[in-house]
Amino acid sequence: MSAAAEAPSPETGRTITTNIPARLDRLPWSRWHWTIVIGLGTVWILDGLEVTVVGNIASRLSEPGSGLSISSGQVTGVAAALYVAGACLGALFWGRLTDRFGRKNLFMITLAVYLAATALTAVSWEAWWFFLFRFLTGFGIGGEYAAINSAIDELIPANYRGRVDLVINGSFWLGAVGGSLLSIVALNTDLLAANVGWRLTFALGTVLALVILLVRRHVPESPRWLLIHGRDQEAEEIVSDIERRVEEQRGERLPEPEGELEIQQRKNVTFLEIARTVFGQYRKRAVLGFSLFIGQAFLYNAITFGFGAILTKFYDVPADRTGYYFAVIAVGNFCGPLLLGKLFDTVGRRVMISSTYLLSGLLLFGTAWLFDRGSLSATTLTACWCAVLFFASAGASSAYLTVSEIFPMETRAMSIAFFYALGTAAGGISGPLLFADLTGTGRVGDTVLAFSIGAALMCAAGLVAVFLAVKAERRSLEDVARPLTAVAGRAKAAAKGARPGSRGSQGHGPTAPPAASRP
Repeated sequence: MSAAAEAPSPETGRTITTNIPARLDRLPWSRWHWTIVIGLGTVWILDGLEVTVVGNIASRLSEPGSGLSISSGQVTGVAAALYVAGACLGALFWGRLTDRFGRKNLFMITLAVYLAATALTAVSWEAWWFFLFRFLTGFGIGGEYAAINSAIDELIPANYRGRVDLVINGSFWLGAVGGSLLSIVALNTDLLAANVGWRLTFALGTVLALVILLVRRHVPESPRWLLIHGRDQEAEEIVSDIERRVEEQRGERLPEPEGELEIQQRKNVTFLEIARTVFGQYRKRAVLGFSLFIGQAFLYNAITFGFGAILTKFYDVPADRTGYYFAVIAVGNFCGPLLLGKLFDTVGRRVMISSTYLLSGLLLFGTAWLFDRGSLSATTLTACWCAVLFFASAGASSAYLTVSEIFPMETRAMSIAFFYALGTAAGGISGPLLFADLTGTGRVGDTVLAFSIGAALMCAAGLVAVFLAVKAERRSLEDVARPLTAVAGRAKAAAKGARPGSRGSQGHGPTAPPAASRP
């Protein structure tokens, strides 16, 4: 048996000793883990497809005969801001529910919301309808960030957590490649009527979301979440089934897990406890999370929200050809997490997070200088952006990894939601409005300023990471940040090899994580 339980306390529930987190972390990589990656990670491809398609078909939506009375500026400004606002509010709303009702319940519900809103976007006939369902699409995708990142980190072994999280979050850019190429087809009136092509792109997103929803049914609830919420028997059944599958695949028994944890189960953790934990006990980590999200949000908005305007205004690239250029930088974005991800588990979080942020910021400063001198063509500017975003994408993905692993289990989804919402609201709502104005003027100096703002904030976040990033590589989540429900005084004995059946007195409440685990 992996856990021993005591009689429940009226206030806090049963006390149990468990080695389930250690059993999950000592697993070798297997086919079962690929099912988690496919079931949970592919939604970011849809997100990338959505965002890119809308940006690239903005010119078509504003043309007579599109079926909508809307301007290009409204699509890239108002609709984009509403999508991001929906994502921020959705992250906060669904994030709280994810910590209370479980990862699986919420990653099924939020995907269903996304699916329905995308389908209804495809049948838009008025601008207000388009705006409403862009907001609701964002509302669904925002909840995905909290539920999916929580589930991934709690199911993936510690030795692989960094690279898997980065690649999954970076898969947004695979969707961006598809969205770029799809928009080329949608804009081709020889193939599709002006009022049909853009609708089919949203319909395709709906079909893909439905496929993912069917696959996702086979992803289990997080055993770590089940343990804390009094469902340890379910957690034991899930982990035993995973171990059986891995052993059958490898043809050998798994090594014995090392380390146990004693917790008092609770149905709920109050919002006040979450706030005190994140902003009191872990205030330095809170500064780190906020800095990383602000930096990456502004850098991406400095480049992507003026992308089409820069190519068409300064280099006379036809509007229906910008998709090819965007597909190239999207490939660069995906290659960053794919090729650098392993280093976050081997070289370490602090070195890699700070270096990717600083390098991308410095390279963007260099791009701004070359652009100001008139030394770049459409092709060489795209090459510069590829270099910038190769590092920036790995850094941006590491922001999600960071906030999902440096706070206690009970606050994980809400922490992801909060920092995503706060950073994205600052950079993702104000960013499109600010950078669309700067890059839309057609003046070189304004575009250089947009680049410089994004670069400066990225460098500032990199410097914060130099001093505050947490060395979480190859460490269990419970070691990086002890659960609030961990029993005081006895966890150390458990870590030294106490047997699963060991018991202690009842009535111990949750404790703060030890100071040594903080940056």
